[in-house]
Amino acid sequence: METENSFKLTPLEKYWILYDVGNSAFIMLVTTIIPIYFNSLAQNAGISSTNYLSYWGYSASICTLIVAFLGPVLGSLADIKNYKKPVFAVCLIVGALGCAALSVPKTWITFLTIFIIAKVGYSASLIFYDSMLTDVTTPKRMDIVSTQGYAWGYIGSCIPFMISLLLVLFSDSIGIPMVLAMTITFFINAVWWLASAIPLLKHYKQLHYLDTPKHLLKDALHNLINTFKDIRKNKNVFFFLLSFFFYIDGVYTIMEMATAYGESLGLDSTGLLLALLVTQLVAFPCALFFARVSKKYKTSELIKICIFAYAGIAAFAIQLDKQWEFWLLAVLVGMFQGGIQALSRSYFAKIIPPKKAGEYFGIYDIFGKGASFMGTTCIAVIAQITGSANAGISILTVIFIIGLFLFYKASKLNKY
Repeated sequence: METENSFKLTPLEKYWILYDVGNSAFIMLVTTIIPIYFNSLAQNAGISSTNYLSYWGYSASICTLIVAFLGPVLGSLADIKNYKKPVFAVCLIVGALGCAALSVPKTWITFLTIFIIAKVGYSASLIFYDSMLTDVTTPKRMDIVSTQGYAWGYIGSCIPFMISLLLVLFSDSIGIPMVLAMTITFFINAVWWLASAIPLLKHYKQLHYLDTPKHLLKDALHNLINTFKDIRKNKNVFFFLLSFFFYIDGVYTIMEMATAYGESLGLDSTGLLLALLVTQLVAFPCALFFARVSKKYKTSELIKICIFAYAGIAAFAIQLDKQWEFWLLAVLVGMFQGGIQALSRSYFAKIIPPKKAGEYFGIYDIFGKGASFMGTTCIAVIAQITGSANAGISILTVIFIIGLFLFYKASKLNKY
């Protein structure tokens, strides 16, 4: 192992980071091309722009609800010896095959159904992937490795995305139908995602684990119940998860709804895609910057800065109605997106018992991606009631302020 503060990565750390490069390609599609493609299917079915935004929000909410229920159970299985890697592989395959299958449906409701399956596979794989952090590196290097994962994920996802973007925008010039262009796009990203996981699957070894129980599911559920009890007793973990529930909900909601929000306002689709590409390009150096400053400043202080910045971003988005404002929003999000995600992941990994990392990260996923049910649903409902997409977005500022307040309480109980 290199020195604790060295930026030079070990082979296993690199393999772990590489999976971030692969799965980020799928989530890049989710935040850019997929909502626009879904919008075209919705328009063909005569669905209004407001209802389009709401249906997209509801589908995102369904995904997060499913993962919220599955997450703790999958996480408890991940802690058992020799279970983490194979179950991770199953979730990965479900997600990647779902991504490839998105080219099949021709109706909006079928498309959303397959999308939900693919998104659940993606989210479930991250429960195991995030918990692997305790096995692939040391506590002192977690901030560095976690932020580098997000950083290289952002820049790496741009490669299949740019190929996909060229196919979609210039399908007529190339001489291929749009349907074929989308089919190739989904397959490219699915293969990219699968290929990135091969080195990790080949070399990863579970160092921290619980022995195989006699009654697998029964004991796994028993361990999970005990973990919930432990969290209630350990206020440092409890208050962090509570604050995380709110502030990361805002982050994921912005990621899920940005393109759909721009589409509902009638902004140019090409401009939206290029702006979100800029988000990835900005996020790469900014995530590396947070990795560097994490050696000098407490992780908690950096997270506070990120939450405060996101509250300002959400407030700015309320009045958004011009293309240049969306571009500015894309740059601002890119500056803090990697930092808040990566530092939250490494912060949590430091305050939990390594042998129960799977269970804890399963619960972390409830408070994280599962929490975005609240944001996406609130936006969808408020947009439908008021008939205004801007009104729906206003709830995010409140969510970030609550998250910041709770994190102040959490940071007083943790040393990091």
